[in-house]
Amino acid sequence: MKLLSVNIGRPRPNPWKNLGATGIDKRPADGPVAVRDPGPKGTGAVGLAGDRVYDVKHHGGSDQAVYAYAREDLDRWEGELGRPLPNGSFGENLTTAGLDVNAALIGERWRVGPDVILEVSCPRIPCGTFQGWLETEGWIRRFTEAARPGAYLRVIEPGDIRAGDPVEVVHRPDHDVTVALAFRALTREPDLLPRLLAADALPEEDRELVRRRTGA
Repeated sequence: MKLLSVNIGRPRPNPWKNLGATGIDKRPADGPVAVRDPGPKGTGAVGLAGDRVYDVKHHGGSDQAVYAYAREDLDRWEGELGRPLPNGSFGENLTTAGLDVNAALIGERWRVGPDVILEVSCPRIPCGTFQGWLETEGWIRRFTEAARPGAYLRVIEPGDIRAGDPVEVVHRPDHDVTVALAFRALTREPDLLPRLLAADALPEEDRELVRRRTGA
């Protein structure tokens, strides 16, 4: 398991939302990239140096510090969409190889390179910017139905990472709430919502949503 690329966003206009810019246009970085906890949501800060988000209400902050997507899933989408999808195409910071990102458990921890520890926090929920960026009609529905969302991660231990770094799973919590299951529960399968409360590492705003919808 390893990183194929570490991707940093280039600001570009965002005609798909009432925002001046978007950071979804991610490109592989040359050399090492510093990773750190960005702090609370609302400032636009994310976990990778040189990157940021512009929809500060919905993105960024400690629970969405880093976004990972598997190259294997990008390859499947290439076949389904009939076009190339270079690393970073889905706005992911980390393009991985040999790691089933969607089968990762909420709260699972990865060591990336010699120093960095990341913790799986929640799935990515698609938005209008993502659909507009891919220029694919009905993309939000299609992505949701596929339930291959990729994972947001927290920064537990900071450091530098780079393409080629190994990824090692160093902790797996004692529950069965995967990224894919959490995504299905939060989107199309609300009957699964009660199961999410077993995952203590799920962001508090998602746990509150579960409690509100289920009365737990």
